Amino acid sequence: MLGKAWVAAYDGFSDTDDLLKNILLGRGIKTEEEMKLFLNPSIKEYMPDPYVLKDMEKAAQIIADAVENNQKIAIYGDYDVDGITSTAVFVKYLRGLGVDVVWHLPTREGEGYGLNNDAIKDIAESGAKLLVTVDCGISGNKEVDYAKQLGLGVVVTDHHSPDAVLPYADAVVDPKREDDESGLSYLAGVGVAFLTLVAVNRELKSRNLMPELSAKLNSQNLMNYTDFVALGTICDTMPLIGLNRAFVATGLKVLGLQQNLGLRVLMDLAGIKKPSVYAAGFALGPRLNAAGRLDSAAPSLELLLTDNPLIANDLANKLHQMNQERIDIQNAIMLRATEMAENCCKSGKCSLFVCGDNWHGGVMGIIAGRLKDKFNLPSCVATKADGQINGSGRSINGVDLGKIIHDALAAGIVSEGGGHAAAAGFSLSEEKEAAFCEFLEKAVINQLNGQIPAPEVFVDAQMDAGGANMRLVKKMSAMEPFGQGNQEPVLVLTGTVLRYASVMGNGAHLRGSVSTSNGTQLSFVGFNLVGTPVGDFLLDEANTNTKMMMLGKLKENEYNGRTSVQFVLEDIAL
Repeated sequence: MLGKAWVAAYDGFSDTDDLLKNILLGRGIKTEEEMKLFLNPSIKEYMPDPYVLKDMEKAAQIIADAVENNQKIAIYGDYDVDGITSTAVFVKYLRGLGVDVVWHLPTREGEGYGLNNDAIKDIAESGAKLLVTVDCGISGNKEVDYAKQLGLGVVVTDHHSPDAVLPYADAVVDPKREDDESGLSYLAGVGVAFLTLVAVNRELKSRNLMPELSAKLNSQNLMNYTDFVALGTICDTMPLIGLNRAFVATGLKVLGLQQNLGLRVLMDLAGIKKPSVYAAGFALGPRLNAAGRLDSAAPSLELLLTDNPLIANDLANKLHQMNQERIDIQNAIMLRATEMAENCCKSGKCSLFVCGDNWHGGVMGIIAGRLKDKFNLPSCVATKADGQINGSGRSINGVDLGKIIHDALAAGIVSEGGGHAAAAGFSLSEEKEAAFCEFLEKAVINQLNGQIPAPEVFVDAQMDAGGANMRLVKKMSAMEPFGQGNQEPVLVLTGTVLRYASVMGNGAHLRGSVSTSNGTQLSFVGFNLVGTPVGDFLLDEANTNTKMMMLGKLKENEYNGRTSVQFVLEDIAL
């Protein structure tokens, strides 16, 4: 093994026909019924009674009362894709019922994450009677109290970890509540919002409504909003298990129908022909996120809500341009952040914290993710200005960064913070920077039991390369959608002999071919392998005709209208 350590998830490798079953077994899906459900994810099969969530029945009744009484409702979201789509789902549904609805998304730099008293005051002065939070609010105790003082009813829907004391809202729906027994803690904020609307929809249908409202209610089809649910779930890197898997599988199909004007225009601009987890996470998501990273997320939400083609085109192009601006800013900061991280690693730490003066706060999370991937360490990246530090973190398997930030908040080290296991955000005063670094390092060491993590890749199955054909690719596609919590199968191919390898693209990537035990040829590509031990070995002509094992993923490759099997190479072993 020239790269990472290979760890077998399942060691009962067998022939190609049993491969899919063995992969599912290795992922803990053991019975025939479980396999059938996993391979055919549907919302109908996975959808629970929304009332299994604590306070959901109460929340549904409160929102339904406001709808029936024709009260103005305000939706308060967040500036990331999860918050944007959560807000869009609620606003679209309520507008469809003829409700007077207003929304607010905070600015990242001006207001920061979570509820804001000035915004709440504006909402109350607008005449709204009910405030519904989506993808935020669970830590907004003081702000919820303020909203109540202003006479607002408050329903909190969120998926982040709560503080020891819940906000004193009229209803608090969050699967991470300690007293919540729903088992749905893996949901994104938009998933919680969607389930809330399912409950509201059911509550309204149980009532004797006025004919006009009843007609509008009957015209609603919540399934039409699952494209938003899929986007928010994917972009918030929630695990694609259980109900999330059904949300994403269904939502990608709805996205493919291109019913939402804004998303259709954005897909055309991004060159997306077929919706996928990758397209959502790496093409649509960054463009929708760009506005909130650089200024206000309002244009992204307006894009999802508009029915005007001219406005949709204008907003989509604006987001496209802002995303390119974000990339330029990000690349400049990334160079400096990497240098700082390399110096930090020399001390043998189990965590990374880098902070720069006046770095753009909108790209901190992206850079933290890049550093996490590069160094395989929990990474926090922050910007410092006017005595205040604001940052984001991304974590590795085995380290719950959201808990660490939550504990730092309880300890008084950070002034604001929250998140989940894989990602978190935080704010602290400049004088507490050293204390935060120390707290972070100790907490990570504790969670890792003192062991610095080594790069590992989990192998789903091992097989003879002669069976790597299109039939197998099609069979494994039944496991889609792939993503967090359900990664594409990683295979080890045996019986391969290197024929050639060459540099392609921008000079960082490889392509080549191997022969297999049954005499067939299998092409491969290797991204960012030039300059690595794997790349050096493959490019050395002296190693032609060498027998080896290959680790990577099987893909369907389309070129000039022809499809073929291609192996995406990550590592080799002799």
